[in-house]
Amino acid sequence: MQGEQRMEEQKRVDRVMRLIREQLGKLLQSSSGMREDIVDIRKNFWDDVTLNFEDSAEAAESAASLKQQAEVLAEREHSHRHAEQQVKLLRKLEQSPYFGRVDFIEESSTENEQIYLGIGSMLDETGSNYLIYDWRAPVSSLYYDYSPGPAEYVTPTGNIKGDMTLKRQYVIRRGNIVSMFDTGVTIGDELLQEVLGKQSDAQMKSIVGTIQREQNQIIRNERARLLVVQGAAGSGKTSAALQRVAYLLYRYRGTLQPDQIVLFSPNSMFNSYVATVLPELGEQNMQQTTYQQYLEHRIGQSFALEDPFAQMEYTLGAMDDPSYETRIASIRHKSGAAFMKVIERYVESLGESGLLFKAIKFRGRKLVSAEAIEQHFYSLNKSYTVPNRMKMVADWLLKELTRLSKVERKKQWVEDEMELLDKEAYIHVYNELRRKEGSSSESFDEFDREKDMLASMIVQERFKRLRSRVKKLRFVDTQTLYRRLYENEQALWLEEVHLAEWEDIRKLTVEQLYRGELTYEDATPYLYMKDLIEGFQMNTSVRHLFIDEAQDYSPFQFHYLKRVFPMAKMTALGDLNQSIFAHAALGNGFDPLGDLYNKEETETIVLTRSYRSTKQIVEFTSSMIEGGSRIVPFNRNGDEPTITAAANVEELQARVAERIRTLQGEGAQSIAVICKTAAESLAAFEALAGVCPGIRLVEKETVTFENGTVVIPSYLAKGVEFDAVILYNASRSVYGKESERKLFYTACTRAMHELHLFYTSEPSPFLSHAFSTQK
Repeated sequence: MQGEQRMEEQKRVDRVMRLIREQLGKLLQSSSGMREDIVDIRKNFWDDVTLNFEDSAEAAESAASLKQQAEVLAEREHSHRHAEQQVKLLRKLEQSPYFGRVDFIEESSTENEQIYLGIGSMLDETGSNYLIYDWRAPVSSLYYDYSPGPAEYVTPTGNIKGDMTLKRQYVIRRGNIVSMFDTGVTIGDELLQEVLGKQSDAQMKSIVGTIQREQNQIIRNERARLLVVQGAAGSGKTSAALQRVAYLLYRYRGTLQPDQIVLFSPNSMFNSYVATVLPELGEQNMQQTTYQQYLEHRIGQSFALEDPFAQMEYTLGAMDDPSYETRIASIRHKSGAAFMKVIERYVESLGESGLLFKAIKFRGRKLVSAEAIEQHFYSLNKSYTVPNRMKMVADWLLKELTRLSKVERKKQWVEDEMELLDKEAYIHVYNELRRKEGSSSESFDEFDREKDMLASMIVQERFKRLRSRVKKLRFVDTQTLYRRLYENEQALWLEEVHLAEWEDIRKLTVEQLYRGELTYEDATPYLYMKDLIEGFQMNTSVRHLFIDEAQDYSPFQFHYLKRVFPMAKMTALGDLNQSIFAHAALGNGFDPLGDLYNKEETETIVLTRSYRSTKQIVEFTSSMIEGGSRIVPFNRNGDEPTITAAANVEELQARVAERIRTLQGEGAQSIAVICKTAAESLAAFEALAGVCPGIRLVEKETVTFENGTVVIPSYLAKGVEFDAVILYNASRSVYGKESERKLFYTACTRAMHELHLFYTSEPSPFLSHAFSTQK
């Protein structure tokens, strides 16, 4: 768009840029002054406070003086933080003040309002008119949801209807309009082409300038208790989720804090990949964790806990293990919501009998036996729940420890330790006695009282750990109780288990538990049993729970998370075509999520358009999966994927190395050599490291995502994208089972611009469509 319109638009940009720089200069100056004030107040804090505690009136005046000085400091610090946030926003606006414009006439008005959108709001010189609206403001939804014509947007006070007369997009760099064009309902192909045609980055970027209508529905959804987003690979699920977090923090500013939002991501490396998106939008990051980290936090040192990637390595590479089929059946059974009923019936039976306790021991002696704890538990009113009775037992034990501590003071070991105390301990006790007596005069039994106080101090210190363990209910033997769940062959709680493999599952699980091992599929059932006995450790402060790669979570895990975060709305994002874990064979997709909330509280949004990869890569990969024809590629052209045969492994390695060097020479910033497993990744890395300098191996312990050339297992590449992907060995011998189809698809869909597959002997059957097309 050239001529007079462009000149007018550039004049406006110039005006906005001038105001940004003026405001930035003023803010930097005032911020510097505030910083000096804060340093000065902190340095002279006590000099400016009057302290006098001679009588109650003076003490009250001192307290008031102290409070006043603290309030002055707090106010200065708050103002400085606000100024710093404004500086950050203005610096971002200085790079690109806005990206969109809509002209809108309200129904009851004749005025054509020009609404410009950017990553933050900005007022004019008078402070009464918006030059830029924050992309999250209610009026901004016009830009994302409508084309010119009748339009409306929702505000807290109701719907505003009217007519959109113009929708325009900009690419502005350092105060200059690089490109400008009018567009229809979707964000124009020109802008998307520019964004998507770039090379990948080490960190995910904000997409506020290119949000599509269906993504905007995800971002601004405030109704659903459960929002399920089923999206094709590269459809922008995670990007939309992160913009949704930014929108919620903006919409509920003042009532919703970043630490009240939790994102469960697929792995630690992914956390670093998305870590800059919210700060880029001027928001603090929400809490980020993985489900495995949550399990480790809760289970601690109780067991040697398997992680999901170790389970994946087993399911992909241990087919020769005699227990393989039993383990697969065990994974599927323990992942279903029906197994929750088994746990519930088991704990219900424990309310009548069978609970196991650990004795309270001290210095090698039993202070309270396990039998005494059991007897006390079952003497309590059985109408109370098991967790309530556990709390009552803990209270009883704390009283017992208080009683026993008095007996313990008279033991010889206390006197022995007393002799080893330093001078400070004696002085402390002496001063405490003086304070309690209110007199400095000595009495004939002073020595005995000092001795009693020292003995009490020593025993109290040694009993601290016992009291802490009692408060944490460590006297309950949950490890053995979980094993007992499987040891009893004819138990009532197993009446609903009708599996042909159950006997083998039972024996295998008992063997693992006796070794102190807790498999990944057993971790959630164990925690569920533990919480049903001890009481749920619920987090009621979290208001929003985001679960990325939701297809990798079992129904049991979803139900458990709902119990742990009872006040949270849940956003589950996933792609059923990337279901690569063994429990995914349960089928039914996201259907089990329908049991979490009422139908009225649940909404599902399906994203079928793929933006990550070129049209050629999307068409190539979608042919591998059922329903792939429904995936719509974004119209960005590139090279066709290549499939290369090698005579043997040595030739394959040489050809892969040659392709890496070619890609590096062409300027690819991120290249992934994707292998099926960690074992194959290590072998590939060792073969390539000598001929491809700088190549790195990504392992499950890797916590930072960086550009460059990496060798990575397929399941760790999920959620991440690369300029070019090399599928290391696409042979039938590696990817031959039907259960591996989705893993193969997942690996291929990581590619943005180029995809290259290599194989020896015979190619994977998942490539049959590609070969038939070539012929």
